[in-house]
Amino acid sequence: MGEKFLCGVILGMLGGALLVTNSVKARDLVKEGQAEVEKAAKMKMEELSKLKK
Repeated sequence: MGEKFLCGVILGMLGGALLVTNSVKARDLVKEGQAEVEKAAKMKMEELSKLKK
């Protein structure tokens, strides 16, 4: 019974580590995407302000 418990603990730790790694990667991707959208929006605003002049 002790061996099964230890195997469960080890598998739980590995699963948790994978979950954290994936969430960090996802958060980084969202931040990168957000930065790209902001950059594109600024460029469009500059283009529109140039056209108005």
